[in-house]
Order: sequence, then C-alpha cells, then structure tokens
Amino acid sequence: MKALTTPLFTAAMVVGFLLSTSFAQAQDPRIGTGVGDLAPELVLKSLDGEQIKLSDLRGQLVLVDFWASWCGPCRRENPNVVNAYKKYRKAKFKTAEGFTIASVSLDRKQDSWERAVKQDQLDWDWHGSDLAGWDSEAAALYGVSSIPMSFLVDENGIIVAKNLRGMELHIQIDQHVARL
Repeated sequence: MKALTTPLFTAAMVVGFLLSTSFAQAQDPRIGTGVGDLAPELVLKSLDGEQIKLSDLRGQLVLVDFWASWCGPCRRENPNVVNAYKKYRKAKFKTAEGFTIASVSLDRKQDSWERAVKQDQLDWDWHGSDLAGWDSEAAALYGVSSIPMSFLVDENGIIVAKNLRGMELHIQIDQHVARL
C-alpha cells in the first residue's frame, strides 16, 4: 500500500509545483516593451532638474510619449496629445485613478526642449530627458528608433497599447473609461 501512495503523492506534488509555477509566471509579467509587458522603469531629469520616475505615476493610465522639439512629426502630433490630455485628465476610469502623460524628450538642448513644451502647451507635469538625443538611455530601453513613439501603460504598469497617433490614441484611452 505504501508503494502505491508514494508515486501518487509524488505525481501530485509535481503537478502542484507546475501549476504554482505557471500561476506565478502569469502573475508576474516580464519587463519589456510589448503589449502585455511591464513597462521598463524610467528615471529622468525634469525640466527643473529634479529626478522623476515613471513608477511614481502608478495607479493612473499613462501615455509614455517619446518626442523632440526638432521632430516635425512630433510637433504636428502634439496638438492631438494635448487634446487627449484635456479630454481624459478628469475622466473616470474603470480601474485607473486618472490619466496623465509622461513626455520623454530626445532633445540635446534644455532651452529647445523647454521652449517647445511651452509653445505646444504641453501642460502636464511629467516631462523628462537625459538630454542625450538619440543616445538616450530611455530611448534604448524602450527600443525607440523613430519618433513620435508612444506606449499606453495601465495603472499596474502594464503596456496595453503602443504607437498611438491621431484618433487611435483617443480610441485606446476611451476603452479604459468607465461607462455609467
């Protein structure tokens, strides 16, 4: 009788281990830049020279927007990004506490970056850069090879959409808005 229960017990332990491992992997998304991945941490200097972190925005739906003052397509897309911010910043979301934008500039000159933020009325608080241009560690971390490039990150830090421009940006954000 003992010999029969030992293999069954061992098999049950193996199955339990495999299930718990699969469950743990499902609970802990990998860090990456694909949809479903945990967004890599960004630590940059703000316009004021203060250190800012993307993780400080957890709990909110966040558009991580890579751009630069010298980028024509970026500057043409900025009015759409501003409209999305105005439209959704006070919206009620299904699970997020709000909406904001984390702008990551690939500028090399502080004054150009700051002037473009003011000219384009990028009125949100989170503006970061390492002023390294295309050598930016943030751009490398996110695999940015052209701009504008964006990542929509949910309240848990998970990327839910990317490369959003025009109305697609509004459509993707709207999917997270609570309906009454």
